[in-house]
Amino acid sequence: MSTLNKIKLVITVVSCVALSACNTLPRSSSVNKALLNSDTFTLQPVPTPQDIFQLDDRIKTQLDNYFRGTTPSLSHTKKLLRFLVDNGDASLSYQSGANLTASQAYFDLNANCLSLSILSFSLAEHLGFKSQFQQVHIPEYWDQTQGYNLLTGHVNLVISESNYTTNKNKSNGIALYTRPQSLTIDFDPNSRQQKFTTSDITKQRILAMFYSNRGAMHMINAEYDLAFSYFKAAISADELYSGAWGNLGVLYRVANQYQRAEDTYQQALALNADNKTVLGNMALLYRMTNRDSLAIALENTLNQQRKNNPYYQIVLGNEALENNDFTLAVRHFNKARKLDSKLHKSYFGLAKVHYYRGNLEQAEKYLLQAYKLSEYKHDRKRYQSKLQWIQAVAKN
Repeated sequence: MSTLNKIKLVITVVSCVALSACNTLPRSSSVNKALLNSDTFTLQPVPTPQDIFQLDDRIKTQLDNYFRGTTPSLSHTKKLLRFLVDNGDASLSYQSGANLTASQAYFDLNANCLSLSILSFSLAEHLGFKSQFQQVHIPEYWDQTQGYNLLTGHVNLVISESNYTTNKNKSNGIALYTRPQSLTIDFDPNSRQQKFTTSDITKQRILAMFYSNRGAMHMINAEYDLAFSYFKAAISADELYSGAWGNLGVLYRVANQYQRAEDTYQQALALNADNKTVLGNMALLYRMTNRDSLAIALENTLNQQRKNNPYYQIVLGNEALENNDFTLAVRHFNKARKLDSKLHKSYFGLAKVHYYRGNLEQAEKYLLQAYKLSEYKHDRKRYQSKLQWIQAVAKN
């Protein structure tokens, strides 16, 4: 696969930094399960739902000891979950090792928000609290891993005590009711600071997201049998999750099964007609199969819808860099800056352009701005190391 084709493929993942809104349809919606049958791939074992949500016995013992002698209350649990929030912020980007089960996430907090939300759910369930997963609706956001554009998503968790507590007076038998207390656990600082709309999603949808995430990373690593196995598990968990169908379509496209890829994209769009990720991948497929007029129509529609999204401009800037079109790359990165002057990735993009042009002074200037605007430790560490390298080269 050429670099150009590879960079334009977009995979849907649920990480921790943003969300592509996804509408769900009633269970009466039909799905073509024949698309899950393939002689190209060999099914591999994947974790069961119990494996994903199960807490290690050591974790249960720690929890029981923590609350020994007391009845767990939401106020007590806040301290434990505060620990997870404070320690989770160090590595909230999409990484190949970030899709962890509940127990894995407990012992290695360098996980994405989906894994940390699964962990929080399991902790709360063990303590007897009610939990509700939520999808957080914020603008489309892209990240990159090994040449693929990842359209990332975001979820959080609301933990609540029981709907009511009773305190029966022996003399009159009156039951006193209190409003339930709730606590929203959100591992993305940007999401916590802004009041984005949310919608409830099921545990099955969370399972589908988990499986789809793992499948996406296996696909990126060219482990196609595992990728197929995880995508199939995702659809088995929630057959109405458009993102998993879209990712399966990408896998068929990578395997050069163009008609099957198109049919799978159509299935994803039947479940969510506004799945822009699938529409973009469909446009790419149209171009690869010499249907340029269809591709252009889709691309124009998507460009019009996304033109004021700074993250999209950054994606276009990075694609221009891949094609060594530095003038176009600067235009997109500058437009991203005008749309949102606080995004560190647009400055990093400009730094790369000036570095490739041999202008180390300007590259250092924009790298420093990217460093100042970045929030996560891994971003700051990356920019700092590049700054040190450029400064060392400049001295020589």
